[in-house]
Amino acid sequence: MQKLFSPWRSQYIASFLEGASGKEAGGANCAFCEAFASGDNPESLVIYRGTLAFVIMNKFPYNSGHLMVLPVRHTGEFGSLTASEHAEMMQLLAASEWALQELSRPHGFNLGMNLGRTAGAGIEGHLHWHLVPRWNGDTNFMPVLNDVKVISEDMIEQWKRLREIFRRVTQR
Repeated sequence: MQKLFSPWRSQYIASFLEGASGKEAGGANCAFCEAFASGDNPESLVIYRGTLAFVIMNKFPYNSGHLMVLPVRHTGEFGSLTASEHAEMMQLLAASEWALQELSRPHGFNLGMNLGRTAGAGIEGHLHWHLVPRWNGDTNFMPVLNDVKVISEDMIEQWKRLREIFRRVTQR
């Protein structure tokens, strides 16, 4: 079996491991909790704030448009989610897919959640779904040969457009 390494991801993981781990009760020093609480600004990358869940852009995306859906409540335990949290997260995943279809017409999506460090979770203390848009031929040699990931759109411009789309999508 061949292995493909992605060393650029270590910067992302390390950014959340410096200082406190983010696993404390209440989400002290959790990047996701801080982003949710920071208000409506592009630096937070929060696209939509619901009652029990929210949508945020991935600061270190695998592809342009990489979104995450999280519960507002700080928890790393999938089994601890209430039925209402599950329902709102599923609604926001569907809205995220709809918004990304309108934004950039991807050919498909990767949807998943990594629970625990061994499973690949970069941030263990606050669980989150990943929704990654994919296009035919979107993989290339840049990350392997040059330690570079090409993101085709400015994230702040994308944040603005996604927020507008979410306003429409979530009113359906």
